[in-house]
Amino acid sequence: MSPFQLLFVVFLLVPLIEIWLLIQAGGVIGAGWTIFLVVLTAVLGATLVRAQGLSTYGRIQAMLARGQMPALEMLEGLALFLAGALLLTPGFLTDGVGFVLLVPELRRGIIRGLLRRGLVHPVPGRQTGKHERPGPRRRQPLEGEWRRDDD
Repeated sequence: MSPFQLLFVVFLLVPLIEIWLLIQAGGVIGAGWTIFLVVLTAVLGATLVRAQGLSTYGRIQAMLARGQMPALEMLEGLALFLAGALLLTPGFLTDGVGFVLLVPELRRGIIRGLLRRGLVHPVPGRQTGKHERPGPRRRQPLEGEWRRDDD
């Protein structure tokens, strides 16, 4: 299955599952409580994402100040962004996945698993085996002939 086909299936199935779960929850606890829980998870999730995002940002800044590449922390920031998007999406399935991404040990384990499988490349050019060091490039001298044309 191609990545586009997989995305199509995900974008088709996730909303259907969410609607089914919301209907089931509404039938058990009532529509009002279901809506309350959806709003509560969005507010709670946004608060937690903000706090963890600021913490991750601080670690990134500290590593950059020491001259280290914060590759794992950058991927954690991306995972937190995804968690925030999932938690703001109404539904229990997306909230569950979003809250899983908010648990630091689980989030790092998922990222390390993706790195081991080669599904994520933290360094540009890494997947092709080419790696350029960050920083200014050395200038190569230009060779050629020149002449001055006076008017």
